[in-house]
Amino acid sequence: MPTDRRIVLFDLFGVIARHQLPGAQGKMAARCDTPTDAFTTAYWSCRPPYDAGRQSAPEYWTAVLRQLSRPADADTIEELRLTDIDSWSRVDDRMVAYVQSLREVTEVALLSNIPSDHADAFLAAQPWLRRLDHVAFSGKIGAAKPDRAAFQHCVTAMRAAPADFLFVDDREENVRAARATGMNGHVFTDPDDLATVINAWLPKPAVPLTRG
Repeated sequence: MPTDRRIVLFDLFGVIARHQLPGAQGKMAARCDTPTDAFTTAYWSCRPPYDAGRQSAPEYWTAVLRQLSRPADADTIEELRLTDIDSWSRVDDRMVAYVQSLREVTEVALLSNIPSDHADAFLAAQPWLRRLDHVAFSGKIGAAKPDRAAFQHCVTAMRAAPADFLFVDDREENVRAARATGMNGHVFTDPDDLATVINAWLPKPAVPLTRG
């Protein structure tokens, strides 16, 4: 049963933060002396256990390099790790300001698929995240979207009912998974459209989204 709470639960990348820096995978592929398409295949196919906190960064990069038949020495692994973290470090300042402003009228939380070491770096660079009502990183909680356990973590951690949440993500499969748990869901495509949806869902209007 829902309570009278309203919790906006945001995805991070593709909503508040930018997707990976263009050209980053090409740069990492060059470091491995391998074609970009082969690197990209290995990068993503090995990623799920790393995102879900079941693998450390060295374990992940060793798996990638082995799939590429490249040596997995410590220096290469650390260079790739740091390049990867940097490539996911950009935010949309307009959305950051909007998310923070929402806390004046409702509870705001975040659920992101991000490895543990990436999460540590992101928190250090974006301290405003610590002012949200709850932050759940897949690498820290041991579950990644669209796994039901990732959404259930937020419900349990916030002592809420699924229907108390409006989940916002740019990936339709993640929104479908959230809805299957009983949450409300919105597929993010445009900041202005999102503000309209949130204003309609909240009991009282939110602070307007400022123009960038």
